[in-house]
Parts: sequence; C-alpha cells; structure tokens
Amino acid sequence: MGIRDDLLRGIYAYGFEKPSAIQQRAVIPIISGRDVFAQALSGTGKSSMIALSVCQMVDATMREGQALVLSPTRELAAQTEKVILAIGEYINVQAHGCIGGKSIGEDIRKLEYGVHVVSGTPGRVCDVIKRRTLRT
Repeated sequence: MGIRDDLLRGIYAYGFEKPSAIQQRAVIPIISGRDVFAQALSGTGKSSMIALSVCQMVDATMREGQALVLSPTRELAAQTEKVILAIGEYINVQAHGCIGGKSIGEDIRKLEYGVHVVSGTPGRVCDVIKRRTLRT
C-alpha cells in the first residue's frame, strides 16, 4: 500500500497484521488526495483507516496543524486521537482531541504549542477556530 516503514512499525506494534476490507479499499485513494466516502459496519477498522491515512500524510518535522478529523461524538473523536497517537508513535505525530467536557484552557495550550492532527467534535472545534487558536 506504500505505507512508510516507520509508520508500519507503529501499525504492527498496535496489533494490526493485515488491513481490513475497508482499509484496503480506502487508504490508497485517501493518501493520494482523493475525496472518499467510506461506509462499513462497526468494528471493521474505519477509525484506524483514518488514523493510518492521516499519519501517512503528516510531515512530523513541521510543528503545525496539518489534519483535522471531525467526529459526531466525543467518544469517537477520543478514540481517533488515541489510535493516531498509538500508530504514529514511531514517527512522532502529535495529536490532540478537541472535545466538549474537557478544559478549553488545555485545548488552547496544546494548540498553541503545536500539534499535527486535531481530532474533535464540531462544537469544540468551531469554538477554538473562533478563538483563533486553531488556524484552518
């Protein structure tokens, strides 16, 4: 699939051995810059597909936001952040979850410090954009 070796290391460390059907169909079009609509049953690897694609595309040497993942629920946004951090560990990808119910001060601090990926819910993401803490 053309995945970077250091990213593959994180994927295997996370416990993945073989890509799921949705991952096989969607990762290559996503990393080539195409818009993709992907629908699959729960537990088939959609969150990890997003995390893998984002980590493949991020330039970890630049300490600035490069990807924004919006999720409909706090739980899904937090899960996506967790997977990005886990598989991106060996390439030093920094991610932060901007979700309601957490300290806005922590969001501001993390975003000003610099993260590569923001995973969040629409309400909190809109809030940090309006505060000019997250530059799109």
